[in-house]
Amino acid sequence: MEHISFLVAVVIITALAFDFTNGFHDTANAMATSIATGALRPKVAVTIAAVLNFAGAFLSVKVATTISGGIVNEKTGIHPEIIFAALVGAILWNLLTWLRGLPSSSSHALYGGLIGATVVGVGVNGVNFDTVLTKILIPAIASPLVAGLAAWGATKLAYAITRRSDGETVTKGFKTGQVFSSSLISLAHGTNDAQKTMGIITLTLVSVGALPKGALPPTWVIVSAGAAIAIGTYMGGWRIIRSMGKGLADIKAPQGFASESAAATVILTSSHMGFGLSTTQVCSGGIMGAGLGGPNGKLRWSLVRRMVYTWGLTLPAAAAVSGAAAFVAQQGNWGVAVVGAALVAGSGAMWVLSRRQPVGADNVNEAAEADAVTPVSAGPAAVPTTASTTVAA
Repeated sequence: MEHISFLVAVVIITALAFDFTNGFHDTANAMATSIATGALRPKVAVTIAAVLNFAGAFLSVKVATTISGGIVNEKTGIHPEIIFAALVGAILWNLLTWLRGLPSSSSHALYGGLIGATVVGVGVNGVNFDTVLTKILIPAIASPLVAGLAAWGATKLAYAITRRSDGETVTKGFKTGQVFSSSLISLAHGTNDAQKTMGIITLTLVSVGALPKGALPPTWVIVSAGAAIAIGTYMGGWRIIRSMGKGLADIKAPQGFASESAAATVILTSSHMGFGLSTTQVCSGGIMGAGLGGPNGKLRWSLVRRMVYTWGLTLPAAAAVSGAAAFVAQQGNWGVAVVGAALVAGSGAMWVLSRRQPVGADNVNEAAEADAVTPVSAGPAAVPTTASTTVAA
């Protein structure tokens, strides 16, 4: 029991570490466009996002139950080593995509890690693939499209309504609106993403008999998960904020307000229905829709392509890493130690690499050195595209 108790504590700490990476990885979802348009100063933006992420964690637990009793079958013998391995794969993928400045899905990294580790640990019967399809894969495809279409329409409407108005007044008004729309996304993000760690910790407690099957997250789990994602959010994922705010499109205040409003609506609706969607994909879809709906209708397609490729790779890549980690972790105490050492070494290496070209609140809105804008033929006009937005970020 002492070994199990220690292992459970390690899993819980690792789950909160994932929650922390989720926070700084996804800060851009809510605040990238507000920072890019100047609606909010960078440090003010991440502070607001952190507070509202914490508050959002208390609004619902439906997404948490999708993870703790939905994706995996609790009756097949899920144990802490499997959950630990799942978290290792998710954290390493989060850090790798953060290092590259790519707005990938922390949620899908977690789901992929959980699926891969469970398949290796207890077999394919341990995964409820019907739930994976209906609650994860279908929303993954539909949600960015819905958010993109909604943002495109809202952008068109915003410019149509204000076309005869004073430009400076319009910009000021939409920047004020962005304060509220970006805050709503932060609240929605806490409602959706903080619950995923709640579900992981609850699943761990169920696996060792500390909670009955089907139990809801205890209050201390809700508080700790909300606090971890809030702290991570406050740290600011500046590399991804730069990519989303400046890399996908040249977003102006009306477009920022439209994209944020559309994304917040999709996230809150999905959270209410228990869908474990990716807030990153929703917000990215909203930004792309707003970019296309703007006066110039332009996107930087090189980053869009890399981002979409990363979305497709996230779940299987995290599953593969977590499956390998689960195989090693189940060999005994030494296996768990090896997996833990690999997590620490990999995380440390990526942090060291990130210090070569740091991105912070003071330079998040600057163009990176590798962001040379080159024209790409697109009919009668050339569309600027970013050659390598993420290398320097």
